Amino acid sequence: MIEEQFELRNIQMAEGEEAAEIERICFPPNEACSRQMMLERIRKAPELFLVAIDRKTGKMAGFLNGLSTNEDTFRDEFFMDAGLYDPAGKNVMLLGLDVLPEYRGQGLARMLVDVYRQREKNKGREMVVLTCLEEKIQMYTKMGFKNEGISASVWGGEQWYDMSCRLNPH
Repeated sequence: MIEEQFELRNIQMAEGEEAAEIERICFPPNEACSRQMMLERIRKAPELFLVAIDRKTGKMAGFLNGLSTNEDTFRDEFFMDAGLYDPAGKNVMLLGLDVLPEYRGQGLARMLVDVYRQREKNKGREMVVLTCLEEKIQMYTKMGFKNEGISASVWGGEQWYDMSCRLNPH
């Protein structure tokens, strides 16, 4: 079972370079988080990373990361400014779901999202928000997200869609 194959936990500072490399592999250059920005996010908000470590190899297979905020709407600045992080924020803006190609198609992305949402719900967060490309809408809808329509985000010169998932009602 997939749950037994991976250890899910917060990222460790020493894993920053590995996370940055996974981001480089998983996203085209115009969309990927830079190495410097990834390291900054890890310094500011390691508890908002959830990594999947392959128990057999010790290798990071993927991760999900975000920043908590009291804002309700995703904006591109969240990608570029880890200083927008508010530890007490009621919402989490998801910044990246990364699964290495050799681990795809096994349900790891869904497991990361499910565990992350439950963890943040348990912290009292109200909502998780993300942007995705049109071809990923169906995947996120199946994971329980609601399509909010075309996003104001123009990150990487792409057209994005806002997706949200309520965790705890106000």
